[in-house]
Amino acid sequence: MADDRSIEDVLDTIGDQHARTVLAAISRQPRSAKELAEECDLSLPTIYRRLELLQDHDLIIEQTAVAEDGNHYNVYECNFDSTVIQLEDDEYKVRIYRRENLPDRFTQLWDDLGAE
Repeated sequence: MADDRSIEDVLDTIGDQHARTVLAAISRQPRSAKELAEECDLSLPTIYRRLELLQDHDLIIEQTAVAEDGNHYNVYECNFDSTVIQLEDDEYKVRIYRRENLPDRFTQLWDDLGAE
């Protein structure tokens, strides 16, 4: 991983059943915390704790939506396409493939090819 989050923290986060349930729900389409609580059959406090944990590891994006009546609320969406966990030389490596635009993906691919 390229950032300063520990591999153990990321593994603990994606190892949490409730966090995985939330990620699965928002991978299909962005949802509000209330929608997540209903769909995942979890309490709002549990949903908010998992959302905070997932945000801490940059695994989700929070955006503001506007309801038909003009009220604002937050919706959450998954911020990555896939995760690869690899055991190499008695050490875990975690690679998170984030959703990026095409030029960023090309740049990352080019950088990865040059690093090998």
